[in-house]
Amino acid sequence: MEDEVGVQGNLSLQVVRGLRDPGHLTMREILRYSKPRKGLPDEVNEWRNKNIRRPIFWKGVKDAEVARRFKFLAHIEGSLFGKVIRANGEEVELGLMGLNIVTTCGVQYIADAFRGTVEPETMKYHGLGTGATAEVIGNTALQTELTTQYNPDSTRATGTLAGSTNVFTTVGTNTVDASASPTEWGLLNQAATGAFNQNTNNLLDRVTFSAVALANGDSLQTTFNLTFTAGG
Repeated sequence: MEDEVGVQGNLSLQVVRGLRDPGHLTMREILRYSKPRKGLPDEVNEWRNKNIRRPIFWKGVKDAEVARRFKFLAHIEGSLFGKVIRANGEEVELGLMGLNIVTTCGVQYIADAFRGTVEPETMKYHGLGTGATAEVIGNTALQTELTTQYNPDSTRATGTLAGSTNVFTTVGTNTVDASASPTEWGLLNQAATGAFNQNTNNLLDRVTFSAVALANGDSLQTTFNLTFTAGG
């Protein structure tokens, strides 16, 4: 009698629903992408639980809601999403890291772009740091930006340029070659780290978040959506 060989396995599927709108988030979507929930990996739920306990996170949500409530007023709103990509290729979707309003120097940069003194498409470099001081509109740089942990050293990730209708989207992936636990992110118009300059090293937006542990070879991919809402 010939031996019989059987093959058996299990297949599991997970539906990952995209955002209804990559820029404007409803309160339901904010809660879905920021709060712990059943079915997510433990490390994601643990990170989300820490992140939403920070008062500055809910201040960002409140500021966005107040701006939206006055629909006749034009405003700009930023949202940041994060994903960890491990050195072995494993991807961990963290979700919504924070909502924020752009900085004062960032607004000035936009005005300069209309005057033709700077190029708006250069605002695409994603920086990471370990500063924990809450973000304010007066920020001109990250509090404590990474340097030698970046790969290459002192070089921010170059983000893609995308979006739709009234939403500007950029996605950047910072890989580290030394362990790091970033707690802040910023969008700037220069790849090289350095001191603030209105034209060449300007900070458009800064977001703080609960620490994300990265080992050598890991990456943090950040997706930033900047939504322009009409009014008048």
